[in-house]
Amino acid sequence: MTEPAITPELIAKHGIKPDEYARILEIIGREPNFTELGIFSAMWNEHCSYKSSKKWLRTLPTTGPQVICGPGENAGVVDIGDGQAVIFKMESHNHPSYIEPHQGAATGVGGILRDVFTMGARPIAAMNALSFGLPSHPKTAHLVKGVVEGVGSYGNAFGVPTVGGEVRFHKSYNGNCLVNAFAAGLADADKIFYSVASGVGMPVVYLGAKTGRDGVGGATMASAEFDDTIEEKRPTVQVGDPFTEKRLLEACLELMQSGAVISIQDMGAAGLTCSAVEMGDKGGLGIKLQLADVPQRETNMTAYEMMLSESQERMLMVLKPELEDVARAIFVKWDLDFAIVGETIPEDRFLILHGNDIKADLPLSKLSSTAPEYDRPWVETPKPAPLAAVPAITPLDALRALISAPSYAHKAWVWEQYDSQVGADTMVTPGLPAGVVRVHGTTKALAFTSDVTPRYVKANPFEGGKQAVAEAYRNLTAMGATPLATTDNLNFGNPEKPEIMGQLVGAIKGIGAAVAALDMPIVSGNVSLYNETDGSGILPTPTIGAVGLLPTLDHLIHGAPQTGDLAVLIGATGSHLGQSALLAEAFGVEAGDAPAVDLAAEKRHGDFIRAQAKTLRCCTDLSDGGLALAAFEMAEAAGLGVDLETADIAALFGEDQARYLVAIDPHQLHGLKGAGHAAGVPVTVVGRFGGDSVTLGGETSPLETLSQTYRTAFETALGL
Repeated sequence: MTEPAITPELIAKHGIKPDEYARILEIIGREPNFTELGIFSAMWNEHCSYKSSKKWLRTLPTTGPQVICGPGENAGVVDIGDGQAVIFKMESHNHPSYIEPHQGAATGVGGILRDVFTMGARPIAAMNALSFGLPSHPKTAHLVKGVVEGVGSYGNAFGVPTVGGEVRFHKSYNGNCLVNAFAAGLADADKIFYSVASGVGMPVVYLGAKTGRDGVGGATMASAEFDDTIEEKRPTVQVGDPFTEKRLLEACLELMQSGAVISIQDMGAAGLTCSAVEMGDKGGLGIKLQLADVPQRETNMTAYEMMLSESQERMLMVLKPELEDVARAIFVKWDLDFAIVGETIPEDRFLILHGNDIKADLPLSKLSSTAPEYDRPWVETPKPAPLAAVPAITPLDALRALISAPSYAHKAWVWEQYDSQVGADTMVTPGLPAGVVRVHGTTKALAFTSDVTPRYVKANPFEGGKQAVAEAYRNLTAMGATPLATTDNLNFGNPEKPEIMGQLVGAIKGIGAAVAALDMPIVSGNVSLYNETDGSGILPTPTIGAVGLLPTLDHLIHGAPQTGDLAVLIGATGSHLGQSALLAEAFGVEAGDAPAVDLAAEKRHGDFIRAQAKTLRCCTDLSDGGLALAAFEMAEAAGLGVDLETADIAALFGEDQARYLVAIDPHQLHGLKGAGHAAGVPVTVVGRFGGDSVTLGGETSPLETLSQTYRTAFETALGL
């Protein structure tokens, strides 16, 4: 088969800019062939190289006494005591999910699970953070249905509980939905596996499923904006098989116990290319591959296709040669491919053979760690104008506007499609601030959450970045967990636009300030840029995934309010309505500044909640919708009414930070107030739980009527 000529059009189609192509010519001293152009395209695109964000990502706090392994590996590793570690990461699969929602979302789940078990961990929890366009947009219902089915079908079949996440709707996602997948696993702290190749002449082994043409060029596609050629990109979406992945998990964990593994890497974005290059580069070695030995499920595959295929359920490993037979037997037993496809070499070369033909011969180190790195121009987001007077609305009409909006309505339609109980260790299922999973065979548990408020980040990237971390901190705290560490999934538009780059820079600065103050270092993450369609970008959406530890299940705050319990506000009375959910949903207004985040207050109030865990019947953080929405959700879940005394809209719906709502037995009030006074934490009775109606400032509605709206609005809005 004749390879295409290298033309300016072909170079541009591979996402390589003219100055980058000039750099390639300088590095190799000649024109690249078609396969080599594809390899450079895969390794130098935004998705694999982080070339626009690397400068700023380096500023994030990534270390701490609890951190075993920070960013740079397949996933982050954090110590949870007793010789155990939790391994976790969040990653985007946005572009594929918009093109083919079921497979895009399913393979996003599969990829993040591989990132975790590649490190030697057995996955114990999954989450997802989903952002869609307006429910009225012609594509939205199709995307929601396909993405949720894809997430559920893969996670359920693989056998990992989905324990949390979020779903939001906004017009900015009309042409580019976001699918952020999170996974966490457990491993012995002294048995973590890394991707650093070592030793010369060591076999490079291909493991798992066969290679096909699905996903060829997927990473390059994920580093470009969408336009009206979107349907042509459908072949770049991978196809997943959760049952093969389950076998791959068991085979890999058994292989790791055999002692045969020197290094191991998931074949994710850019497939065989990225996995081989990263392993070699980290170990200061070259890699030689023989493509004739790669297991293939399609005929007449070219070197270009094999190197850039993103077929799923595949791994690459450097093996101890004396244990080859042991390793092969394990994979034969699990009915998976095991093929020696190359070896490590001492030279700085990425040498690709197909039979007797040399298809690529490139300096390996230049493909990875010396990929282009940009200090892109950026402009600071201008400070928003002060919020004008808020239109008049009654408290109950304000609550109705929120609970009938699909972003805030009950999401049972989504999470009931996910198996949250597989493994029998899930203690808290979706619908609460954080999911909680017991560490099997112990009295410990781990809490998992994800959060961001994109409206805040657009208005004020620095405060919005801080708030995403602070809310994740509060979500974990509300379950009684001590926050440990975070993973970030930074979803933004085109970084070549200085205002978009300014959003990214501001958000990273805010995230950095918050993770430092709250002792939640970033240990892994993903950057997804170019989330635009026809030049229109998404809201900046830096999703924060966070993990917390419950040393024993006695620390878990997981009850329900009872009749006569007091509703008690921990923190200041609400006053901030800028960028609030109320303005957005009741009036279609996104105006004013994001709420300021006082990180010292967040820490103080969080420490107070955890110290008082045994006093609290239940607890939730206050975020979107403020006090009124939090109180309604807490009461409605218990089948009880609630009476909040104030009629002030800002007090009810303000989104001031560092706040929690707790339900307590009235007999506990005196002790709680005393402890709050000693700790410098405001403790205020704001109402009472009980009865069968919801009363806000004297205005009353039957709970049943509001509950009916809340529990049907999601399906109604989307016609599901």
